[in-house]
Amino acid sequence: MRRRDFCARAGAAALSALHSWPLCSEDKPDSKFRSVAAEVAAIDRKRVIADANRYLAAPPVTITASHSDRSPGGPHDFFSEGDYWWPDPKNPGGPYIRRDGESNPQNFVAHREAMIRLSIVVPALAIAWKLTGERRYAAKAREHAVAWFIDPATKMNPNLQYAQAIHGVSTGRGTGIIDTIHLVEVTRALGALRDSGVWASGEYAAIEDWFRAYVQWMTTSKNGIEERDAKNNHGSCWVMQVAQFAAFTGNRDNMRYCAARFREKLIPDQVASDGSLPLELSRTKPYSYSLFNMDVLATICQILSTPSDSLWSFATPDGRGMKKVIAWMAPFIADKSKWPKPPDVEYFTNLPVRQPSLLFGGIAYGQPQWIKLWKKLNPEPAVPEIVRNFPIRQPLLWIS
Repeated sequence: MRRRDFCARAGAAALSALHSWPLCSEDKPDSKFRSVAAEVAAIDRKRVIADANRYLAAPPVTITASHSDRSPGGPHDFFSEGDYWWPDPKNPGGPYIRRDGESNPQNFVAHREAMIRLSIVVPALAIAWKLTGERRYAAKAREHAVAWFIDPATKMNPNLQYAQAIHGVSTGRGTGIIDTIHLVEVTRALGALRDSGVWASGEYAAIEDWFRAYVQWMTTSKNGIEERDAKNNHGSCWVMQVAQFAAFTGNRDNMRYCAARFREKLIPDQVASDGSLPLELSRTKPYSYSLFNMDVLATICQILSTPSDSLWSFATPDGRGMKKVIAWMAPFIADKSKWPKPPDVEYFTNLPVRQPSLLFGGIAYGQPQWIKLWKKLNPEPAVPEIVRNFPIRQPLLWIS
């Protein structure tokens, strides 16, 4: 089908509601990009609006709705426990021990689940508003945002001091900062809703202030610095979060810092000469972690790249860069039976899903086969652990 024919079939009403995402035109040099945005709008419209319609009846649920007796924090402090830590059979009442890749089902996860719920609901509502122009979707997204970041009775404190604690070992660790990857797409959605007309005076600025405070904590606290310096996907997730929260609040200095860290640390320290991610391949879930870190690195590129300074085009002197990462992994997404490592100890059969790196990279590098592959994959996984490692679910927020 020709691009012009596709644009006509996509529907002028739906596409014009995308505001800043204009109809594709073969007369413009970026028409391929605009054509992809139009196609994604057509693909996702029915699914997203159906989801958003369900969420219109969903009340906000923040961390104040649940509390663990094991948390040293108060009702407004996020608390989670390290996934792979279990009671020691030799010392049942003592410090937990680690079983890599095996999640302990007895851990406290209610705060994490509430945040994931937020990250599913608000972006879907934002896209539904973009697609339809109906105020009710934006108003509902505002309700959730106010509850999480403004309302004194229900808001979360802007830190993760008590995240991924380990019984008998630690009350909170730097690795816990990975739990807020689910706020990345939330801020992207809130940015899309900035001019929706639903905000009361000062509300949007108050949300920006919350994220400024959180970034300040991430960049200065012991836990934050520890996570920044992690050499695997945790370090990547720190950069992705700070980059997006800085973009949301207009902090150009932090954005430049994150771009430099991508070039100077993430790619050189994590990417092998063939494009693989050795630090992820060494884990007991090498497939899942490779997919996850590839998506995180691609999202960093999507956040920070500009026409004059593109992280997509960056490569080390020996050729390591984002294009190699996706090119190495794409064949194993297309045919998982070719995976050269042992299968993951958990959920291997539930992967892959609609990895955003395929779409972002397909656009950035002009690789239509990656976009075609992306279309074939599941956009709405149901397994909680897969959902937790799939924080970018609404691509229309990212390719405008």
